[in-house]
Parts: sequence; C-alpha cells; structure tokens
Amino acid sequence: MTTQTTMSNFVTDFLGQVEAKNPAQPEFLQAVEEVVTSLEPVLQKHPEYQAAKILQRIVEPERVLMFRVPWMDDRGEVHVQRGFRIEFNSAIGPYKGGLRFHPSVNLGILKFLAFEQVFKNSLTTLPMGGGKGGSDFDPKGKSDNEVMRFCQSFMTELSRHIGPNTDVPAGDIGVGGREIGFLFGQYKRLRNEFTGVLTGKSLDWGGSLIRPEATGYGAVYFAAEMLTTKNDSLEGKTCLVSGSGNVAQYTVEKINELGGKAVTLSDSSGWIHDADGIDEKKLQFVMDLKNNRRGRIAEYTEHFGNSVYYETDPMLGYNPLWDVPANCAFPSATQNEINGKDASNMAKNGVNLVSEGANMPTTPDGVDVFLENNFLYGPGKAANAGGVAVSGLEMAQNSARLSWTREEVDNRLKGIMHSIHESCVSASGTYGMEGNYVAGANIAGFLKVANSMMDQGLV
Repeated sequence: MTTQTTMSNFVTDFLGQVEAKNPAQPEFLQAVEEVVTSLEPVLQKHPEYQAAKILQRIVEPERVLMFRVPWMDDRGEVHVQRGFRIEFNSAIGPYKGGLRFHPSVNLGILKFLAFEQVFKNSLTTLPMGGGKGGSDFDPKGKSDNEVMRFCQSFMTELSRHIGPNTDVPAGDIGVGGREIGFLFGQYKRLRNEFTGVLTGKSLDWGGSLIRPEATGYGAVYFAAEMLTTKNDSLEGKTCLVSGSGNVAQYTVEKINELGGKAVTLSDSSGWIHDADGIDEKKLQFVMDLKNNRRGRIAEYTEHFGNSVYYETDPMLGYNPLWDVPANCAFPSATQNEINGKDASNMAKNGVNLVSEGANMPTTPDGVDVFLENNFLYGPGKAANAGGVAVSGLEMAQNSARLSWTREEVDNRLKGIMHSIHESCVSASGTYGMEGNYVAGANIAGFLKVANSMMDQGLV
C-alpha cells in the first residue's frame, strides 16, 4: 500500500470519527472535510503533526458556552433565547470572531463559523485566534428598545467569558453598529472598564475607520489580486453580488471604484437585476433602505425603472441570480447559497472569477465545478478575511489609544489582502497544487496554527 493511499485512508477514517462525534452538524462537518482533505500532502510531509494528534485537537473547540437569554418585549411578554460562544482555538492569539443574531443560529452553524475563523485569522498575519458566537434571536422587526433589552441580557452572561486579551467578539449577520453599541454599553457597566472588548464600534468611542467597509472591500481587493496573476483587472467587468447587507454594499462600492459594474443584489425575500449597474446614487438608496429603514430589496425596483425584482422560489433547486451573464461573482449573503447547478450556470454564462464575501457560501459540488472549470476562486477564509483583519487593526488602535486615518487603514487592509493572496499562492505551489486557492488558504492557515500548537505543548 502506497504512502498516499495510507494517508487517504487515515483522512477518511478521521472524518468518519468527526462525523460520529458531531451528529446533526452538517455545516461543521462540511467545513472540517473541506480543510482536512486539502491537508493530505502536509500530513505526509510532517508526520509529527499526526504523532501530536494536531488534527484531533484542532477540530475540538477549546471551550463551548451555551446559555439562556431571557428578555422582555415592548408589550411586557417574556421571551427566552439561546446564547452561544464557541472559543475554538487560541494558539496564535485571543479568540476573535463575530456574533450572529438570526433564527437559524445553532451549535453546528457556530462551530463551522468558528472553525473557519481559526484559519481565516491565521491568514491575516495578525495575532488572533478563532471564535464565533450569537443567538437565535431575530432583530428583524424588533424595536430599538427590544433589541437593547436583548443585547443587555445576552451580554450579562457573555461578559464573564470575554475580554480584550481573552476573547474579542465583533458583528456578523444581524449584529451591526446598533447591537455592538448596546452590547458594549452593558459590558462597560458590568465590568467597570473601558477596553477594546468588541470591534465594529462607533468611531466616537474606539471604532476604526474602514471597519464597516472592510469585508466587502477586502473581497474585491482579493479578486483584483487574482486577476493580476492573469494580467487583468476589474475594469469593465460585469459582477454578480448576492446579499444587500454590509458586505454586499461595500463590495458594490469597491467594484464601482475599480471600474467594474455590479448588476444584482438580494435579500431573503428575493433579488434584483439592474442591467444598467448599481451606481453610487442607487447604492446610497440601498444603504438607506437596509441600514436605516430596514426595508426589503423589492423597493429598489419602485425607484429605478430599468431594474427587475424576482421573488425567491425555494422549490427551484437553484438561485436564478447566479444565472445572469457576467464575468465575476461575489457571494455576500450566507452559507451554501451556491450549489453545483448554480456554479454550472455561472460557468455557462461567462463567470470565471468568484471571490467569497460570505462564509462558505458554496457547497462542495459547487466548489468542484469552479475548480474543474479553472475559475479564479477565492474561498471565504481568504477572500473575506478583510473584515476580521481590520477588526485586528481596531484592537491595535484601542491598545495604543490611537485612531489611524482612513487612508492608513485602507492601505493596511490592501497590504493584508495582498499578503493573504501571496500566502495562498505560495502554499499551493509548495505542495503541488498551483492555482488552487482553496488548498493554498487551508494549508497556509493550518501551518501557522499547527506549529504554534506544537510549540505550546499538549494543552
């Protein structure tokens, strides 16, 4: 039996063990399989990782917190939600990762997000471990006072477990500037200290310029880096963007800035196609609609005549947004929003670049289509690392009690995305998988964490 066959058997057995220990957690199992299958050549070259059981340790969170969050609505009715914090790995720094408030939140989804965060944070070049948290609370349709009461109850428990040198949460789906403000206020009241315990704060009290823009900007910078390898640019490219929240908004803004044209946006109700392009004026409308009025994307077509709105049809088995002719795609909504059929439609319609603004938005069969068709494919842990990178820069500014200029933060973000791209290219080349950004990102992220774990002993 060859060494390669032995290693493949080891990986298959290992994934079977992970599945047996984590039933009913499909997203987490999907994330683990995607990383571990990329690591076969690394494990062959470094038998010391197997001897130290690095894989077995790296897929187990260091700590899982789950707690009750009772709160009262404006009518005086009591509600009880579940709160979570997954502190997954602190080998290279304090736990770092967002909080998600959405009805779909459960243990498996947060474990997948925290696991991904470990490698994403490793790629940023900044000293941050991986974590994730949140609740099945839905801020949609709630008053500001209801959101405040929930956030205060949530932070009353979470505050026991986090701190600027222990665990630094940020925002994610359902957690924007409003929620971060309420969470920070309660932490400060309970702990009697003003520290950089959360990122995504308002500029007036410790936030960083470019932080709201960072994930979207970073995904576009990463796309530009990939295009540079083909002596190409975003100039004149038609781009598909899903979502209409923070990531999608600033993805569109940076696409416009670099000469591309975004033609789609979506939310859970449906999606819009504007063949003329979502220019600066139209984007400002979307930002007001989503950030202030908290409305639905369908309103876009009421204001901009040449656009068309399509309702979501869950029975279709694919998303028509990805069936629009284009050159580039920036999935910026949620996990597993692109399946194999969607990926095939993209290939058929001229798309040859995908840069993921969302976390794991493509299913494994979709990823296979991208790789088979030689897409320039930037996986989420590399392409959307700009958000957590600027969170890390916010932590640095908080520690120094300084605020950097917009230009300085943006230049640092651009430099970090360049470094991430270089790391992916280098790692994939070293292990014989040139051009495979999935393998490159997984290997580069893993090596830094694994070596740190080896250095720190059996903990």
